[in-house]
Amino acid sequence: MSENQIKITLPDGSERQYEKGVSSYEIALSISEGLARNVLASKVNGNVWDSSRPIHHDAQVQLLTWNDTEAKGTFWHSSAHLMAEALEALYPGVKFGIGPNIATGFYYDVDFGERTFDGSELEKIEKKMLELAKQKSEYIRKDVSKAEAVAYFQKKGDEYKLDLLEGLEDGSITFYEQGSFVDLCRGPHIPNTGFIKAVKLLNVAGAYWRGDEKNKQLTRIYGVTFPKAKELQEYLHMLEEAKKRDHRKLGRELELFTFSEKVGMGLPLWLPKGTLLRERLINFMKKAQDKSGYQQVATPHIGHKALYETSGHYEKYGKDSFQPIATPHDGEEFLLKPMNCPHHCEIYKHKPRSYKDLPIRYAEFGTVYRYEQSGELHGLTRVRGFTQDDAHIFCRPDQVKEEFIKVIDLVLYVFKALGFQNYTAQISLRDPDNKEKYIGEDALWNKAESDIIEAAKEKGLDTVTELGEAAFYGPKLDFMVKDALGRSWQLGTIQVDYNLPNRFELEYVGSDNQRHRPVMIHRAPFGSLERFVAVLIEHCAGNFPLWLSPEQINILPISEKYGEYAEKINAIFAEHDIIGSIDNRDEKIGRKIRDSEMKKVPFMIIVGEKEQAEGKLSIRKHGEGDLGSFTPEEFIQHFRNIISENLK
Repeated sequence: MSENQIKITLPDGSERQYEKGVSSYEIALSISEGLARNVLASKVNGNVWDSSRPIHHDAQVQLLTWNDTEAKGTFWHSSAHLMAEALEALYPGVKFGIGPNIATGFYYDVDFGERTFDGSELEKIEKKMLELAKQKSEYIRKDVSKAEAVAYFQKKGDEYKLDLLEGLEDGSITFYEQGSFVDLCRGPHIPNTGFIKAVKLLNVAGAYWRGDEKNKQLTRIYGVTFPKAKELQEYLHMLEEAKKRDHRKLGRELELFTFSEKVGMGLPLWLPKGTLLRERLINFMKKAQDKSGYQQVATPHIGHKALYETSGHYEKYGKDSFQPIATPHDGEEFLLKPMNCPHHCEIYKHKPRSYKDLPIRYAEFGTVYRYEQSGELHGLTRVRGFTQDDAHIFCRPDQVKEEFIKVIDLVLYVFKALGFQNYTAQISLRDPDNKEKYIGEDALWNKAESDIIEAAKEKGLDTVTELGEAAFYGPKLDFMVKDALGRSWQLGTIQVDYNLPNRFELEYVGSDNQRHRPVMIHRAPFGSLERFVAVLIEHCAGNFPLWLSPEQINILPISEKYGEYAEKINAIFAEHDIIGSIDNRDEKIGRKIRDSEMKKVPFMIIVGEKEQAEGKLSIRKHGEGDLGSFTPEEFIQHFRNIISENLK
């Protein structure tokens, strides 16, 4: 290999030699013209790059197409720039805040000045975007000095970009230009606007600059784009289905939860049926944890500020916590608990530990509090008070992989029982170029990352690796679950932590009679119980698994004459932990069946003259119809078989 050549390693492990300065597009072209036509961006040594950006050193390169998550993100971020170009053309003088891609598209925060913008002109903006896209303008990356960047935006009168520039240093500033639009951006972007064939601007919201209510409120425009019109139509169909499944709508209709402004925004109130569902989830998890050797603990809803300073949570997340509460007399400061792990560290520390005691597994359904901006609150998926199925395993270094694998097994058991079959395990590592975000020594981080990678490989998980997604104290394995509509949610996390044991000076006495630090594994298969319930509602459209349903049966007497028989049957079922109700309304049986179907009750038990005379029940199943005649004993066995099959 000559001095002017570099070695490129592709995902299949094959190696090729190219001239220095080769681009990912050129690498794709050397493989096939078809591939080159579809490359949107690339991953170079784990970082997403423009496909046109030259590579001057040996590298691992992954060519990204629309099928890759990172490519979709790049596509949508480029679409935000296209929308900004259209807005500048239609509304001269507009200014821009930030315009990132998000999980389902993109947005841009816009200052329209004195103009009133209510979203009625979104279709006009869409047409302008498509008109500009047809010009196939290249996204051109340019390194600029800070002085150049400041001068450009001063001339433009854009105070938002000038504000962003204050935190940047020379050597780290890039502009991107496409058509007539120039923006401060670190990229990457797709090759040109011609890839964008379908556009839909979805809605408009208000957003304070920098998320600070003291700053000006900008107009946030959300949108989504696709490389094919057919994909947009499929997406819009999915949105319509999502509206029907919206957990806020179904939560209200099924009487699961509510909110009250007097109680406080983002603080859910669980109604009786929702509380029953919640308790069943908790008991399900506790039963699984008991089998795996976890011990239940309980900690207070507040903690001394110094506790979270020790853990590092206050330094990293203090701004997202509720402000410290000062005691009225001695001036101590307490926080509403943002995390359970510091409390569990103190429980571990309350007495001396031996290597023979480990692993110790503490579990708690602990409620924690984070101050989310009011504009970011969304049903149960984004709240200010939520309960985590939190557990922390304290173990020796030689036990880490075994314990980690056991937690993976627990997470997969939970997914199976709740009908989540499509998932990917995301290995979330440090950003190697931004290590100041994290605490602890490199050697400990390397060991923790190695533990996770080996455990995932041993379990044969389908994995992706994401740099920069680690917790500040350690890497983690996040489970990205796809729901029935194909939307991806992060449910379940396992984290390896060598750092909090150091911060809290946790110890155990080893077989060598010396003091050692334990390793801490954080895990939460549900994550936030509130968010998990929201995702579950939308995944199953409110048709919960039988074992979880808060109302499993509805007994429907044909007339009031059979009310006593209905009460007798209900009492028999209650003795076998089958929970339901009796519909004693003076309504025709057809109306009762329709109403029960609307409430998504799994089984309807119809009782009338024939059933009473024969000591039997007519059974209907939600969504399926008549199942025939059963004795109470036969139905109880049928009911148990369904639950046993679901939970085995």
